Amino acid sequence: MSVRTTMRRRLAVATVTAASLALVASACTSNTPTETESEGDGGGGGGNTAVSDNDAPGDEVVIGFSAPAADHGWMGAITSAAQAEADEYEDVTLRVAEGTNDVNVQISQIQGFINDEVDVIVLLPFDGAALTEIATEAMDAGIPVINVDREFSSPFAARATILGDNYGMGVSAGTYICGELGDQPDAVIAEIQGIASLPLTQDRSQGFADALSDCGLEVANQVAADFTVQGGESATSSLLQAEPEIDAIWNHDDDQGVGVLAAIENAGRDEFFMVGGAGSKQVMEQIQEGDSVLQATVVYPSTQAADGIKLARLVAHEKSMSDLASSGVPRTIQLFAPVVTADNVDQYIDTAFES
Repeated sequence: MSVRTTMRRRLAVATVTAASLALVASACTSNTPTETESEGDGGGGGGNTAVSDNDAPGDEVVIGFSAPAADHGWMGAITSAAQAEADEYEDVTLRVAEGTNDVNVQISQIQGFINDEVDVIVLLPFDGAALTEIATEAMDAGIPVINVDREFSSPFAARATILGDNYGMGVSAGTYICGELGDQPDAVIAEIQGIASLPLTQDRSQGFADALSDCGLEVANQVAADFTVQGGESATSSLLQAEPEIDAIWNHDDDQGVGVLAAIENAGRDEFFMVGGAGSKQVMEQIQEGDSVLQATVVYPSTQAADGIKLARLVAHEKSMSDLASSGVPRTIQLFAPVVTADNVDQYIDTAFES
């Protein structure tokens, strides 16, 4: 099988996945109730009729929300989007715990929600494994937990889990670079990771390597930053000194990308193009302007917790997702990681986060 055939198949799968997730997401993003054509199963014996009044006001739902400290643009957007989503519903009361990177403090926050007998908990844990026990305790107390972004270590700790796609981010970035450089087998590809020891970083790198291998490319130089502006600048300075000629760079994180771009400007380098990661508004604006090495970014949705709020409300109201034939809310939803370029940036910039 040729490289190009393999690439086309991968892109086709990604397109189907995106379409499928868009179908699911439509049940989680529209706040406009639509009229139902019929009640019940319509007498047709065909199973569930799509629920179309999910956004109509119902019984009050008290949701406890906890996430890490907003010390990063993406994380700040997670909490603000969750609050904004809750504000859309007159039947939702959102109790937001103060963001913290202290595992013990976050555990105590969840214990407080349990003691207060909230209806549902939406939890983005600082450390999924460390928060598993208290999340399981909430579930045992009859309080459904919606796990966001960082997975618990037990399936019994959550009613539903909503995730970004770290491996898919790498696949999307690598597939895009293959499309640009796949006919240049000697192309020099560099990669700027976040924190190398994190499983999410390793997943991103593995997806990137797998996608590049489909077109005969590989990473020539990989450096690690720490998801900070300072770390991005330092790691990139070292990279540029080590590689006199580069064809493309994938930077895992648009927040640290501020430092990455500073290092590139200080070095006076522009012979390559760069693909970002996560999808910040600033990066999308630079893509629109077209006057920097930034050519694309890969979205890691900062709307995950907002979707978690919607799922929590559906679970509390014992409703189904209106675009699915199956009853109830799925156990796991993984969001797509699309590539944003000048051709489609207008589609994504309104939901981008501020670095």
